Amino acid sequence: MSKPPLKPETIAAQAAGAVDPAGAGVVPGIQPATTFLRGADNALLKADKIYGRDDNDTVRHAEEVLRQLEGAAGTLLFPSGMAAVVALFRTVPNGGRIVMQTGIYWGVTKWAQDFCARREITLDQVDCSDLAALQTACEGPANLVWIEVPSNPWLKITDISAAANLAHRTGAILAVDGTAAPPGMTNALELGADIVMHSATKAINGHTDVLAGVLSCADVESATWQAIALDRHDAGAIIGPFEAWLLMRGMRTLPLRLERMSQNAQAIAEFLTTHENVEAVWYPGLPDHPGHDIARRQMLGGFGYLLSAIVKGGEPAALAAIGRLNLFHRATSLGGVESLVEHRHSIEPHSGIPPGLLRLSIGIEHVDDLIADLQQALEG
Repeated sequence: MSKPPLKPETIAAQAAGAVDPAGAGVVPGIQPATTFLRGADNALLKADKIYGRDDNDTVRHAEEVLRQLEGAAGTLLFPSGMAAVVALFRTVPNGGRIVMQTGIYWGVTKWAQDFCARREITLDQVDCSDLAALQTACEGPANLVWIEVPSNPWLKITDISAAANLAHRTGAILAVDGTAAPPGMTNALELGADIVMHSATKAINGHTDVLAGVLSCADVESATWQAIALDRHDAGAIIGPFEAWLLMRGMRTLPLRLERMSQNAQAIAEFLTTHENVEAVWYPGLPDHPGHDIARRQMLGGFGYLLSAIVKGGEPAALAAIGRLNLFHRATSLGGVESLVEHRHSIEPHSGIPPGLLRLSIGIEHVDDLIADLQQALEG
């Protein structure tokens, strides 16, 4: 009788079965070696141990946890989210074409624009949450369709299954940046995506002490995945074993953290919609969010930890409000156990982000304390 598949909570807590090398401890060990021995006959003592660039057990264990959580055929870790993005985009040939969502993480947008200009790659940017607009963009041949669900900081929701159908119809692969909906919250590969990327720096690690990125795929035999693996090896975009170990430790509580963070975010979003000094709240868990129905189908166990609120009075009022916050840390990034706030217009003044917008990354603190902090900050 076959065993039923394990639930994400079990996979994470048990680190996908990883233990220390001697098998005596329940905590996976760290293997820092960069090279491995050969015998007197010059044969490798272990066939899968040549050099630390690809052959580190700690990294492999962390990748296996993520692979199982993602339901992927293969998973590769990188030293940052941008390193993972770059490895994928570099598979697009000179003169190719990329369809990319607008209003996503500015670092990806800025890098992709520069990269495509250098490589003479056509880059068409479109609001992919508008399926009609995406369909129009997919009428011509393309190599890659890149979407971010939910998007940062606009919190737009793209229908992943529909996007996959449109991408495949035009000959492209669909890649999903799921940083704001980590493994176990949205199963993008099951919905038809070919590759999913996460900035593991964020909620996957969850403790704001590791830089990491990850790519997972539906087909390890695809030409794109083979090119990514070769690029990682040859270019040396390798995460260190200590960072991989910290990442694995963080992942053991990932489902629990996501549950609490999503619950907190939902309550805070609902509170902010009622506040007289808040003009609008963007959060897919709100019934009036344009992507709410799609998010209900795609997002499992909650609507994520990221939300944006527009403060009445524009930039001066928004900056005054975050200056009065005591529990929300004023810092870039998202997905940690601590709550963060950022005035995105200051970072991206030319991106069309409303001057009064505050991006909130909700942590695991008691929600009453967070709401009280926001209330006093908004009321001055």
